[in-house]
Amino acid sequence: MARICSLSVISPGFLSTVQDFGRFHCAHWGISPAGAADPVALRLGNSLLGNPPGAPAIEMTLTGGSFRFDSDLSIALAGSDFGPTLDSTVIPIWQTIFVKSGQVLRCGPTKSGARCYLCVDGGINVSPILSSSSTHVLNSLGGIGGRPLIAGDVLGCAPHHILPHGNLLTVKESALRPLYRCGAFRITPGLQSDLFSLDTRALLSSSPYIVKEESNRMGLRLSGPSLGSGIIKEMTTEGVSLGAVQVPPDGQPIVLFVEHPTTGGYPKIANVALADIHRLGQCRPRDTIRFQFVTHEEAFFLLTKQERLLAPDQCLLSTP
Repeated sequence: MARICSLSVISPGFLSTVQDFGRFHCAHWGISPAGAADPVALRLGNSLLGNPPGAPAIEMTLTGGSFRFDSDLSIALAGSDFGPTLDSTVIPIWQTIFVKSGQVLRCGPTKSGARCYLCVDGGINVSPILSSSSTHVLNSLGGIGGRPLIAGDVLGCAPHHILPHGNLLTVKESALRPLYRCGAFRITPGLQSDLFSLDTRALLSSSPYIVKEESNRMGLRLSGPSLGSGIIKEMTTEGVSLGAVQVPPDGQPIVLFVEHPTTGGYPKIANVALADIHRLGQCRPRDTIRFQFVTHEEAFFLLTKQERLLAPDQCLLSTP
């Protein structure tokens, strides 16, 4: 019989939610996938614990929370550095950590990037809705009551290891460097790309854009050189996808993100390559980003290369 463990939320931080890889095949109901803003970090954190890649975890945003463990447990923190401490002792990210019942994990404001994932052995146990445990904040769906965590919430899990289990696992620096490379976001031509002039497309790929304060899990609003909307003033509303770069009438692009609307009427000049979506999840307000056009074939190659790198035997290091 599996051990039943739990952790209690002392302080939730700015925006902490339960997330997995999201719920798919629901767009016809107007429900976008949601899920982890940085699915690569979630996957790596779960790999450190021997969990399924998309096991539910706590996603913290910009400012982390404080959590008390009510049972002995293995955990891993993956993503941005939120300066985590365990009973006031600094602990590393990207590594398996053993915690004892009664210990308190505290995470502060981010030192790098936007999001950090608290993964636990066995995953966070909340009832799935539409085959996913992820919290869709805008639709008030999933997680705990479809909302961010609040003080007093108690989250259960069912660890599958006997503590302490085997050796410590760490994510290799040689894997993190290419996965979280600095540089332009690779984009492919969008559905309406040919309705924009060559000069406009060149402007998108040659100019810096700043992430606006009003950006959220629905989309990243950008500020920079206006792309205009060419000859398009209105277009028939159609389905939209994760990573689509829409151009509204003011010419300031919007990159649709994990809680994006399922339909939209703005022309789409580009789409962020799937291999770079996780990097969008680490963008903070006022960050400067750039874009680089690649072909669909190149985007597929980048994703294939990333998948090879994420294989546990390639990205994890065992330490006695």
